[in-house]
Amino acid sequence: MVREDGKRNFVMREDGQEDSVFSGNMPRQAALKAARRLDPASSESDAEANATEIRLREKGTDKVHIFDAWAWEEDAPDDKPDWMGDRITKGNVSKKGIEHIEE
Repeated sequence: MVREDGKRNFVMREDGQEDSVFSGNMPRQAALKAARRLDPASSESDAEANATEIRLREKGTDKVHIFDAWAWEEDAPDDKPDWMGDRITKGNVSKKGIEHIEE
């Protein structure tokens, strides 16, 4: 379902359980937010080699968006705000497809 601001809500599915909610205009935007919650690797190339499958169900529909996701840590930019730490977590995703659930 689309909210008033145009964003949609996606729920992370793990072993039939749905717990974390991520929002975004597109499924990829929500998947990128979810990817940053993964255990980060030391570099992007190491992280991509060990990609994790994540499944996001769009609330109000039977669509489950499937992505390969990975995260890594890198140094924060020089112009970072004061509250930001010296290391940041970045994430990336690659879409594998869509499934429809029957419940």
